[in-house]
Amino acid sequence: MSIEMPIGPVANKSFMTGYLEALALVERLHRLLLDVIKDEFERVGVLEINAVQALLLFNIGDNEVTAGELKSRGYYQGSNVSYNLKKLVELGYMHHQRCEIDRRSVRVRLTQKGRGIRDLVAELFSRHAEGLETRGVIDNEGIEDITASLKRVERYWTEQIRYIY
Repeated sequence: MSIEMPIGPVANKSFMTGYLEALALVERLHRLLLDVIKDEFERVGVLEINAVQALLLFNIGDNEVTAGELKSRGYYQGSNVSYNLKKLVELGYMHHQRCEIDRRSVRVRLTQKGRGIRDLVAELFSRHAEGLETRGVIDNEGIEDITASLKRVERYWTEQIRYIY
């Protein structure tokens, strides 16, 4: 994402610059998170699934969900939900079953193999959380501030989407 000032009037150019920098950072952090997961998987020899699929398994956890719920609950942000679910089922990381009420809908849940990947990602995140705190990179108050700010941006964007439709 290039940080350039848009054409047109902007009341507070300093805020706009900061906003664009924050957007670029969020995008970079997401890509970096995927790289961190990929590197961990290479280190421990997990090569048959990718970081996006691993994050999907982590976010499903012990829940049983439909593909639609994955997107609406924010568990999965990609555009290839069906592809990734199909691959994870084929590789034995997930069970799938047609809904009794709506036969078009498929419910998915993790297998034992999928729970192993979820646990691997959870351990990675736990190590990172501990490292961030013990090295003084960020404390609990800082994490709470970041999370609260990001939730406010999320609410704002959600309201903008609802307003459009």
